[in-house]
Amino acid sequence: MNLAIVSRLAAQGEGLTIEFKRKANHPDKLVKEMVAFANTEGGKLLVGVDDDGSIVGVKYANEDEFVLKQAIEKHCLPPINYQTYKVAIAPNRHVLVFDVQPNVEKPVFVIYNFKKNVGVAYIRVADQSLQASREMRQILKGRSQNIEITFAYTEKERILMQYLATNLRIDLETYTKLINLPMNEASQVLVKLTIANVIKIEPEESKDWFRAVMV
Repeated sequence: MNLAIVSRLAAQGEGLTIEFKRKANHPDKLVKEMVAFANTEGGKLLVGVDDDGSIVGVKYANEDEFVLKQAIEKHCLPPINYQTYKVAIAPNRHVLVFDVQPNVEKPVFVIYNFKKNVGVAYIRVADQSLQASREMRQILKGRSQNIEITFAYTEKERILMQYLATNLRIDLETYTKLINLPMNEASQVLVKLTIANVIKIEPEESKDWFRAVMV
């Protein structure tokens, strides 16, 4: 990792696998971004780069790196796999790059309540890190464990696929009303079919959408 690579990353702008932070303030918030990368396709967090891609660096890179590593160790469960790079841009200014790999074990949580071991899972969608829904967490877990999904093509599945043949997408609430069953049952159908790659999930900030997989 060198300044030329950092400059190219900064020029790309924020996206699915790139996030900028001007400072290392609020380490727990930076951990959120790294957890989102770990739960999705991996990515690079550049500390010392402004939102517009301006490379400003941080003055106390060693201290910031130490604090962020401590926060990662404290808040991430299961642990994430990452590497750090310190790239000089001036005599006393550096950019810190946290290169996060996709986790094998998913979902990864940011732990906030240490007594109860309770946390929040995040995923990366475009240039945002969003809280993963219950369905998304189950899908991540199922895929990471290589769970083999078998299901019967019942009326619940037929109604869903018939709906998706004439509509681009459906959300959980609509599907629950469509099949007139409890939301938990509707949720499990959507999760199973997503893990089986019959449908795909498209998370948004307010809800998840599900579409048919085009063959």
